Amino acid sequence: MIIVPVELADRSYDVIVGDGALAEIGSLLPPQSRRAAIVTQSEIGIEIDAGLEQRVFEIGQGESAKTLSTIGDLCSAFAQWGLTRNDVVIGLGGGVVTDVAGFAAASYHRGISVVHAATSLLGQVDAAIGGKTGVNLPEGKNLVGAFWQPAGVVCDTATLATLPEREFRAGLGEIAKYHFLGGGRLDDEQLPERVAACVRIKAEVVASDEREGGRRAILNYGHTLGHALEIEGAFDLRHGEAVAIGVIYAAEVAHRLGRIDAAAVTEHRRVIAEYGLDSELPAGTNTDRVLGLFSRDKKALDDVTMVLDGPNGVETVVGPDPQVLRDALEAMVAQR
Repeated sequence: MIIVPVELADRSYDVIVGDGALAEIGSLLPPQSRRAAIVTQSEIGIEIDAGLEQRVFEIGQGESAKTLSTIGDLCSAFAQWGLTRNDVVIGLGGGVVTDVAGFAAASYHRGISVVHAATSLLGQVDAAIGGKTGVNLPEGKNLVGAFWQPAGVVCDTATLATLPEREFRAGLGEIAKYHFLGGGRLDDEQLPERVAACVRIKAEVVASDEREGGRRAILNYGHTLGHALEIEGAFDLRHGEAVAIGVIYAAEVAHRLGRIDAAAVTEHRRVIAEYGLDSELPAGTNTDRVLGLFSRDKKALDDVTMVLDGPNGVETVVGPDPQVLRDALEAMVAQR
């Protein structure tokens, strides 16, 4: 097992990575825990033994389950069972499950402990780590939520063998961004080491900026366009697939702004292609609609804010030239 600490003073916790890591979940439960509410989805098909009294609470499938009504239903079910502050919530599943389970735990009794058992590649390298929880509104993704750090996370890489091929490949879209956040040639590593490397990068960034007041925003590399494509709803795109396209777009914007050279753009395209991901915009992309959605991105404060590569590495850029944003997007539309 590979243990990666997330250093947050009295809220520090460990992420355990490796084949068979689910067997270690009991070691992460807070010592006062008496019962465990396991939040999962029927399609996950994985059972765990928390070593104490437990009950399973299932939520719906996909992004459509990330709603305030789901949180309300879960908290009501917790209350009916009699869950208390001395108990624990376990999020067993992918990014949707850990987002929902974490937000429910943060809200119920104004906060009870949560442990995440991430079973998807996206969840293991991103969603389950860092304490960002939330649900969607019709107006945008993850617009309602809370920062609520887990008591621990297990990333059992053996569970990834059961993922549908497309779900696994979509998770690679999140791994792709880590290549440009200091990960280098992550595609040269074996899967457990690759996952652990991504966790280390995210843990270091989270430790330096827990509540996304500055540097943590770099973890949203590729997400400005990615989220806009997801909000559109007209495209059959997984989150990681949308992020992969967004990474290419961010590289094209950075190149037009003179922040990176053509070779860097080529490396972005190499990584995305290496993971078998599409770098082209979906057919029928409406540039005006997508550009309008940029201002709804949660990074945007006074102006459109993007995360872009540059001479000092990946960083946030406020108010990039709107014409550059349009030109880069229209060029990708024309390329398709």
